[in-house]
Amino acid sequence: MRRRRFIAGLVGAAAWPLTARAQQAAKIPRIGIIDDAPMWNAFRQSLRDLGYLEGQNIAFEYRIAEGKPDRLATAAAELVRLPVAVIVTFGTPPTAATKQATTTIPIVMIGIGDPVEAGFAQSLARPRGNITGNTILGPAVATKRLQLFKEAVPTVSRVAFLWNPDNASHPPHLKELQVAAPTLGLKLLPVAVRNVEELNSALAAMVRERPDALLVTSDPLQQLHIDRIINFLTTNRLPGMFQVRENVVAGGLMSYGASLPDLFRNGASYVHKILQGTKPADLPVEQPTKFEMVLNLKTAKALGLTIAESFVLRADEVIE
Repeated sequence: MRRRRFIAGLVGAAAWPLTARAQQAAKIPRIGIIDDAPMWNAFRQSLRDLGYLEGQNIAFEYRIAEGKPDRLATAAAELVRLPVAVIVTFGTPPTAATKQATTTIPIVMIGIGDPVEAGFAQSLARPRGNITGNTILGPAVATKRLQLFKEAVPTVSRVAFLWNPDNASHPPHLKELQVAAPTLGLKLLPVAVRNVEELNSALAAMVRERPDALLVTSDPLQQLHIDRIINFLTTNRLPGMFQVRENVVAGGLMSYGASLPDLFRNGASYVHKILQGTKPADLPVEQPTKFEMVLNLKTAKALGLTIAESFVLRADEVIE
């Protein structure tokens, strides 16, 4: 009898660490991310800087949707079912899909054009509900971006604009550009792109329409296929204006907008606050405080463009 009790005790002692580890792993907060990409590295690094180590006190759950509405809904639903502690989204369409999937799990949105117009927040100061995060202020700086583009390339007259009708932040962005373009002597050519199939036809249509420049946004679908868009511009010798610096580093002509890494770092700080117990409704939606203009003179030379020295001196960063 004593021998059986001794053996049972050994078995229980051996099993305890496994049970304890399993319980500890279950307590690690899981962060849901849809459509992971290199731009998320700043988010993960910021969490590490805040003391979160993957596999030790935090875990990530990734889902791939490629910006497609049906797959975004599926990805969001899967993360909700797990469940995760927080879902972090980049751009309006993933945020909209996640909003439809849950009203209880905190959502931290990153780089939204207009959170109020998109229905994610009642106001920037008091978002309410389970969603908070930051805005890239896309529509609010659309006119400024177009003005700078015209200054950099005065010969531009027909500007194509890639926009996503499924992105709730894009209609006001488009409306602002439609008002601003005539005042700058420009004809705006809106090109709707909802998915990669429409991107194929859109690029073919642009060749036929013969615009002399292209405006690109930080829409997640466009960013997922940004290399292809930049290659199209290079092949057709068209200047492009972008929202984020990373697209200019990749070969685009110029950009004007908020720092994308800063937006992702700010998103990480919000995840930290939520994991510490702060409710999303108590965290105002952050607005960028710094906008940067980046120029790629190597691309300008390849396009046969000469950018005025006075304009180059105004750039926050020049790539040569």
